[in-house]
Amino acid sequence: MSEPSGPTMASIGRVAGVSRQTVWNVLHAPDKVRPETRARVERAIRDERYRPNRVARSLRTRSARLLGYCMEPRGGPDLNPVQDRFLHAVTEAAEARGYHVLLFTTQRGDPGRRASSRGGREDDRLDGYAELLAEAAVDGFVLSDTTVDDPRQAWLHERGVPYAAFGRSWSDGEDPGPWVDIDGAAGVESAVTHLYEQGHRRIGFVGWPTGSGVGEDRVSGWRRGCERLGLAPGPLARGDNTSDTGQALAAELLDGPDAPTALVCVSDVLALGCLAELRRRGLRPGADIGVTGFDDAPFAALPGVELSSVEQPIERVGADVVRLLIDQLTGEPPAESHIVLAPSLRVRASSIHPTTDPVTP
Repeated sequence: MSEPSGPTMASIGRVAGVSRQTVWNVLHAPDKVRPETRARVERAIRDERYRPNRVARSLRTRSARLLGYCMEPRGGPDLNPVQDRFLHAVTEAAEARGYHVLLFTTQRGDPGRRASSRGGREDDRLDGYAELLAEAAVDGFVLSDTTVDDPRQAWLHERGVPYAAFGRSWSDGEDPGPWVDIDGAAGVESAVTHLYEQGHRRIGFVGWPTGSGVGEDRVSGWRRGCERLGLAPGPLARGDNTSDTGQALAAELLDGPDAPTALVCVSDVLALGCLAELRRRGLRPGADIGVTGFDDAPFAALPGVELSSVEQPIERVGADVVRLLIDQLTGEPPAESHIVLAPSLRVRASSIHPTTDPVTP
């Protein structure tokens, strides 16, 4: 691969001893940079004869008809079964409006998570957004996998960069921009109701580690459903989003003092592990222990899996996110800026009990 023909923001940052983000700030938001740092970067720009991309500088005056989207790096198969569907939906909706999607990746796993930094340096994962703004001339960004106090939303909002997100910001303050999200709590509550109707009275939950806005939203739906039906919430176990973890958590709950007769899982990946543990013990999913997942991943409907799962209307999400973003780009007044869509439960064999009598272990 040939080397770049001239200096870039990254090379200027190396010469000046700062990050690409700081170089971007010097060029586009100099008031955010300390005077001595700004002078050092400006000297490096002059010495290296760096010229910011002319197309990128026209970002505010003409449209490149490109929407940037950061792909979350995968740590293994099926860790994010929703992303593929969402990307297809966004691409189709964008092309229908005459736009294209420009993909990029971050250096590390979570594109929205802020790294700890006592020195106040902004997250390295924002560098990809800064680089793309300065050199690729995208018109705006589609965000997904939003986290609690997601730094990307505030960062883009402060710079006046249009964006729309799949997922709310989960912050206590005012949301800085438009988003589309799924009512995860309602989806999980519908799973609890379904299991109750199948005769279950001790319904446990298999969730993610604390700190996930999406995860806690789904936990709240489980608790709300149990309370509405007059049930004490069953045992709760948490772990990373892998099938191996799901199997271990199912074993922990089933071996506990108040073993549940049904398991509501925060994701299909964890539910897949729960099904594996049931079969290892000679238990029948549905008939002996009810199991539900969330996402309705492609593997959920496979023979031998037949997992009941909460389905997200991803195609609708993608279309609405693109509409919210392009309306900003074209100056259309938004009819709404925050959209919450209802999911639906797809019932399969993993949660169907042959009788409606209360289930006993």
